[in-house]
Amino acid sequence: MVQNLTEAALAVRANAYAPYSGFRVGAALRGASGRVYTGCNVENASYSLCICAERSAVLQAVAAGEKRFRTMAIVGGREDAQAKEIPCLPCGACLQVLAEFCDPDFPILLSDGVHPLREFLPRAFQLKET
Repeated sequence: MVQNLTEAALAVRANAYAPYSGFRVGAALRGASGRVYTGCNVENASYSLCICAERSAVLQAVAAGEKRFRTMAIVGGREDAQAKEIPCLPCGACLQVLAEFCDPDFPILLSDGVHPLREFLPRAFQLKET
């Protein structure tokens, strides 16, 4: 099942729009329902308007009504071989979005293995009511 998630991330990576960096990223997110949501990075000449693959997948899931997730696979690189061999870590913005929906033990699958969300974002921002 994990391998299928990585394959889905690799497949959607081919759709990435990365004319500026050449760094294409694909992400596949498995919802609690078992459904898989994919996303790829979409760059923009105004860099602040770029969207990462991870957030793209989360937004698709939320738009479909799913807000609980089991795991995510992320692949990325300029070349296909890099995407399969070199870990592509999620950026801080993507980690914070994942922290909104996932617990600290949420498994993130990279090319070098499975990592819990807390490993990358140990002190995630949380809005606490006063």
